[in-house]
Amino acid sequence: MPARHTRIAPQSSHGQLAAALSALRTEFSLPAGFPSGAEQEARTAAPAAPELDLRDLPFLTLDPVGSRDLDQAFHLERRGGSAGFLVRYAIADVPGFVRSGGVIDGEARLRGQTVYLPDGAVPLHPRILSEGRASLLPGEDRTAYVWTIALDEAGEQTAVRLERAAIRSRAQLDYPRAQQAIEAGSAEGPLALLREIGELRVERERARGGASLNMPEEEIVRDDAGYRIERRFPLLVEEWNAQLSLLAGMSAGAMMLEAGIGILRTMPPPKPEALDAFRTRVGALGAPWAPDTSYGDYLRSLDREAPQSPAVLQAAASLFRGAAYAAFDGEPPAESAQAALAAPYAHVTAPLRRLVDRWGLAICAAISADRAVPEWARASLAELPALMRGSGARAAQISSAALDRVEAALLRDRVGERFTAVVLEAGKRARIQIAEPPVTAHCAGDGLVAGERVRVRVVRADVPSGELELAVA
Repeated sequence: MPARHTRIAPQSSHGQLAAALSALRTEFSLPAGFPSGAEQEARTAAPAAPELDLRDLPFLTLDPVGSRDLDQAFHLERRGGSAGFLVRYAIADVPGFVRSGGVIDGEARLRGQTVYLPDGAVPLHPRILSEGRASLLPGEDRTAYVWTIALDEAGEQTAVRLERAAIRSRAQLDYPRAQQAIEAGSAEGPLALLREIGELRVERERARGGASLNMPEEEIVRDDAGYRIERRFPLLVEEWNAQLSLLAGMSAGAMMLEAGIGILRTMPPPKPEALDAFRTRVGALGAPWAPDTSYGDYLRSLDREAPQSPAVLQAAASLFRGAAYAAFDGEPPAESAQAALAAPYAHVTAPLRRLVDRWGLAICAAISADRAVPEWARASLAELPALMRGSGARAAQISSAALDRVEAALLRDRVGERFTAVVLEAGKRARIQIAEPPVTAHCAGDGLVAGERVRVRVVRADVPSGELELAVA
């Protein structure tokens, strides 16, 4: 799906929207900065010397346009003959900069994760670390936790280790530029292998029975002209890149389970009755799920441009719920798999932006080196699920509130107008999606059917509260 976006047309909306977005920081008690002690720690912290020097390898980073908090860099190579591939996935050395019990550590535990707002992010760590000293910026010598994962010719993992190493990224790529280079056949170095390895890992996911759900994204973008909403499916290069992160996360999950200590990202499988209801629902939408087709293959076969696809994907997203963090030291959790991936999985690839990854990296590095897990990580492991649950809920609420306010600004001066929409979910309060401007909202839903196209009228749009009132026309 190409990106669909609409600028906020009336200049009168800009000031009101900016004030409404700024008010979210107060409403959700977001910190305005860091304590002076944290900034001092960030300037003076020095990681220990790494075990390896991999600066001769041409690592690359691949992120959204304009990113500065670069958690990951990769180097890919083909092994001789039919021996397969070697994936090196470098992760920012946050444990080396953040001292347990220090000011940054305490502040990070309060925040849990970086919160992204249209008018600027509220970072997990001081920017001098997250966008500077610890970020894997191009041309800079950095220490990193490097996953070295051997794959056979089919993309199946055959060996893995995690070590701290010195690296130097050669280039900072963004998704559109990387996609263009791959399609044009001009990709070089590690980027030239990303598609092949990514597609092999997607096939391995299919064989496991996994089904990554690549939902269309709604992103608020700010530029000199104001705010807009972009709704789009991820580019293929984003999916291939995500497979590298998933590979590291699944390696970490298996490593933790074998060692009897760690923290997993879990999700229970959908109940049989839920799958039966989903099959009935998509059949009614005109997108039947054949009995001899797996759930993952069915989702992969969807035509993203088909009018019923948004409602099908919305129904699919509702199947996989109950994601949680499960910490253990000894007996593994009763539910250890991430059902959508059909494998155990742990968060270990975004420590600049997510608290739990710092523990995952420290634990897996110790396991890989056959050393004792650091006492700070072991002693505080049980606290992490509650910290991440709280920060995740708050981040989701803030993201939803910001999107509501931008959508209200898009429609503020269009009260009374009618728009074509698709029904995502039926019910007394139906969830509908307008194509242009890209707005997803609720309206009175008596008689509406999921998947159908309807005309809706804007009754009210209040920017400060983000409240929208729509009615079927």
